[in-house]
Amino acid sequence: MTNEELHAQMVAAMKAKDKTRLSIIRQVMTEVKNIEVNERRDVTEEDVNSMIKRLIKQTSETLEMSKQAGNNQERTDVLTQQVEILESLLPEQVSGDALVALIEKTIAEVGAESRKDMGRVMGALNAATGGNFDKAAAAKEVGARLS
Repeated sequence: MTNEELHAQMVAAMKAKDKTRLSIIRQVMTEVKNIEVNERRDVTEEDVNSMIKRLIKQTSETLEMSKQAGNNQERTDVLTQQVEILESLLPEQVSGDALVALIEKTIAEVGAESRKDMGRVMGALNAATGGNFDKAAAAKEVGARLS
């Protein structure tokens, strides 16, 4: 997601009076601004996506701790909703049949023959998709094909 798309999402959330979505998008935009100010550079789409992934991880960890504590169901529901909103901001992940086809193509391109080549295949998949694929499913599939 680009910075401009993020701004458009913020405007749409304001018009829809969706306070939860608006607060999440503002949080992401604040992080974007921090990178621009602290590193004195323009933010790339990859920066925004990695920032969203980091926020998903942080929010998911907080959600898990909230579930383990077992108190305040309302807080757990809010955190669940925040994770869903953050995930909706990311581009669609490559999975299923598209992932299998990409794995076959990548194995052929890399010339992988054994499990020793699994790291090279996973690295090539990461580069091809920008890290936007189901890593666990991909590792299982690559492992099965290279055994």
